[in-house]
Amino acid sequence: MSNNNPTRVVTGEARLSYVNLLSPRARHDGGEEKYSVTLLIPKTDVNTKQRLDAAIEAAKLQGKEKKWNGVVPPMVAIPIYDGDGVKPSDGLPFGAECKGHWVLSASSKVDQPPKIVDINLNPIVDPTEVYSGMYGRVAVNFAPYAAQGKKGIGCYLSTNVQKTRDGEPLGAAAPAATDDFGGAPQPSYGQQQNYGQPQQGAQYQQPHPGQYQTPQPGYAAPQQQPGQMQQPGQVQQQFDPITGQPIGGVYGQ
Repeated sequence: MSNNNPTRVVTGEARLSYVNLLSPRARHDGGEEKYSVTLLIPKTDVNTKQRLDAAIEAAKLQGKEKKWNGVVPPMVAIPIYDGDGVKPSDGLPFGAECKGHWVLSASSKVDQPPKIVDINLNPIVDPTEVYSGMYGRVAVNFAPYAAQGKKGIGCYLSTNVQKTRDGEPLGAAAPAATDDFGGAPQPSYGQQQNYGQPQQGAQYQQPHPGQYQTPQPGYAAPQQQPGQMQQPGQVQQQFDPITGQPIGGVYGQ
């Protein structure tokens, strides 16, 4: 696979988290909507980590020439974090799914939607196939920035995302119907269940034409017990593991 851009990398297989690849979302109210994903790259994938580091160094040289007035700052913010460490946003440890991984977030603007394909390079059209927790390979590009007094290297989606296999979903899951509506209706306490069997002594009589037919004893409709209904589960808000900001994504969208 040819790649003449020194700041562009196609990763090895990584686990995808905080997936917003099908529709853009803002990370906070009033913020710019973007497509985004967080990559959990195994530390055992030394090749991918080396290529990411080289691309970041190439982006620093671009920053020196185009953004930073000919000088590389002694401290340049980079977008790769140690999943065994703490989040820079709040100093708290990363989630359990980040352990043993490098954590890298990438995004793109609303007019640059990613193209998502399966293992056979066929476009994925079923939205349920794209979710937080699946595994895939992602093309990313690094570029320097200088904004609000900060200088660093940003990571951006570079068009292509390939799903390689399914994985255990991360984050909030859609509630089951039984969670919202409870189980099948049950008869009230003390009510006899005689489905399909008439009580002893009850005799069947053919009604005359036009005669009103009364219900046969022993066929009372079951009633639902008080308190049978369950309250719907609360959907958890997702937060970006890097910035700590809510991104509005649930169910892996």
